[in-house]
Amino acid sequence: MDTAEGTPPRKSAGNKLVAQSAAARQKLVDASREFGRSAGLMRNGGWRDLPWKRVGKTLIPGTDVGLALGVLLLLSILIIPLPTFVLDMGLSVSITASVLILMVALFLERPLDFTSFPTLLLLTTLLRLSLEIATTRLILSHGSEGVYAAGHVVAAFGGFLMGGDVVIGGIVFCILLVVNFMVITKGSGRIAEVAARFFLDSMPGKQMAIDADLSSGAINDRAARTKRKELEEESAFYGAMDGAAKFVRGDAIAGIIITAINIVGGLAIGVLRYEMPLSEAASTFTTLTVGDGLVSQIPALLVSTAAGIVVTKGGTDGSADVTLVRQLAGNPKPLAMAAVLSACFALLPGLPALPFLAISAVAGAGAWMRRNDPTKDADGDVTEVAAAQPATAPISDVLKLDLLRLELGFGLLPLTTGENSQLTEQIKALRRTIATEMGFVTPPIRIQDNILLPPERYVIKLKEIEIGTGEVKPGRLMAMSPAGTAPPLPGDKTTEPAFGLPAVWIDSAMKNTAIALKCTVVDPASVMVTHLSELVRQNLPDLLTYVATQSLLDELPREQQKLVNDLVPSQVTLSTIQRVLQALLAERVSIRDLPTILESIQEASGLGMRSVPAISSHVRVRLARQICNALMGPGGYIPMITLSPDWESEFLTHLAGQGDERRLAMPPTVLNRFVGSMREVFNSLATNGEVPVVVVSAPLRESMRSIVERVRPAVSVLAQTEIYPRAKIKTIATIV
Repeated sequence: MDTAEGTPPRKSAGNKLVAQSAAARQKLVDASREFGRSAGLMRNGGWRDLPWKRVGKTLIPGTDVGLALGVLLLLSILIIPLPTFVLDMGLSVSITASVLILMVALFLERPLDFTSFPTLLLLTTLLRLSLEIATTRLILSHGSEGVYAAGHVVAAFGGFLMGGDVVIGGIVFCILLVVNFMVITKGSGRIAEVAARFFLDSMPGKQMAIDADLSSGAINDRAARTKRKELEEESAFYGAMDGAAKFVRGDAIAGIIITAINIVGGLAIGVLRYEMPLSEAASTFTTLTVGDGLVSQIPALLVSTAAGIVVTKGGTDGSADVTLVRQLAGNPKPLAMAAVLSACFALLPGLPALPFLAISAVAGAGAWMRRNDPTKDADGDVTEVAAAQPATAPISDVLKLDLLRLELGFGLLPLTTGENSQLTEQIKALRRTIATEMGFVTPPIRIQDNILLPPERYVIKLKEIEIGTGEVKPGRLMAMSPAGTAPPLPGDKTTEPAFGLPAVWIDSAMKNTAIALKCTVVDPASVMVTHLSELVRQNLPDLLTYVATQSLLDELPREQQKLVNDLVPSQVTLSTIQRVLQALLAERVSIRDLPTILESIQEASGLGMRSVPAISSHVRVRLARQICNALMGPGGYIPMITLSPDWESEFLTHLAGQGDERRLAMPPTVLNRFVGSMREVFNSLATNGEVPVVVVSAPLRESMRSIVERVRPAVSVLAQTEIYPRAKIKTIATIV
């Protein structure tokens, strides 16, 4: 069959239609199956993996993309016209956000908990200005259409809150502007400015306090880092609040200008463009403009109030409601006075009695309740209620150590009580004397009875370890002869506990006889205090703790604090200063001239000295005049014992090591021979009544001090460089 060119055969077209119908039916079947699988997947929770959920997570508030889109939306409102329902939604968000911000500010515990507030001020201000511009656009373009031209929110504020009277609404609006602009905004801005200035001025002191707490061990490194971070956050917050307060002030000014423009522009458009009567144009556009102003100024007033609450909360702890109730109703006296005055106002003619009487009753009831509150002290101030003391002492109390303790047998307890309590007074005088002489206040000495001790025995302990003991007889006196022998007096022979001198306990009636024999007569309390004094002086290095060293530095005059700040911890640590002071106290060198000691430590650090012995030697050279003055004998000179040239060279030969690490390595036989010669010299000078000083060359002083300390602890050792140039000296013996 012939067919025209380009025309398909009918049979082929029918087959094609049949094929297309079959393909369509198959697609419908596949689509229904796919829909069934999708429905089952949704029922089984598969919706969690859908792509739109990931997009939602990106766009929800609280994410960076969501915040960026929100800011872009605010900026777009400035340009793009908004329909009325979108404008109503934006105004509702503005009012709700301002209420939320105010509530958060009211319940803040501290300002630092709301560090995002400056950013919120900027965003809320931008939101209100954008909405005002959008509202202005609708008012000027569609104001002639009626009161709903700018949305239902503006119409509600313009009608309901204004009471249908344009004049009343305008007056209320002007009052809100004055309150917001002249009172709240200006006051909160000034407070933010002053708070930022004073906080920045106080930052160096707060940083120094953190460093001092860290150096004293009161806080660890982690706590110090946390405090420094909080300090930085506070600084940034108050600085940002100082600038953010300008947003609130600028918002108030912009509200005034926009309102004036709306009124003038609305009247001009209504009269000139829409040919409305002047009264009708004034009524329509003024109603819309004032309504718009109220819608913007009420949220601005709420946010300004929140800003004022936040910046005025810098010196208080706790939320605003708790703080106000605690401080206003905490003392019953002001409440009682307010109740009385309110009752007096109720009696005045012309004033309503019921409100004042009700207020008087409430204030009086509050005063009565606070009067019987157990959390009040005698002056009516709020005091913290102490927790109930446990029936037994905590186990942790067992770990506490008394640095110094004097334990007494029960027979010595009368010396601490009643009219014979001279022991406690003498101990106070002892601490004062040691502080004056050595420049260091010893810790308090605890006096405690010990039933395990014999009745007339006492024990002196340092950090719970016994360092001395003795026995005294209450009611009797101790007599000691100046010749160093037992005095020829009847009584109980004993040994003086502090210096080991022979003595006799005599009756009080023989005191004049003992004095006639030129004996030293002391009472039992003086014996114990003398023994305690000698032991304290011997152990002063152990009493100078890390905390005590920090206290010495903190108590320096203000003009010396610059030296401390330059020295610690950039050049030396506080522990190094503690070790140097302990080394001086170990040789009974007073540390009262602490500024000179710190200057010497700074000089030694600048010379590269790092070891404690090297720094201590340099400090002793700077304290040469003080040391020599303390060692001056009764004759007005320093009695010296020197080494022979042979012994000097012998000691120098046996010094091993380099620099600060040089130590004496002398054979025991040679060392014993030297100690024997030194004992002979000391014994020969014992009857002269002079306390000699061993003088050696500077490299030998540390080694010689360790030897002399074991033979005669009371004898000082000086380096030749430590002798003050103007001090008078006299060589009284030489060790050969």
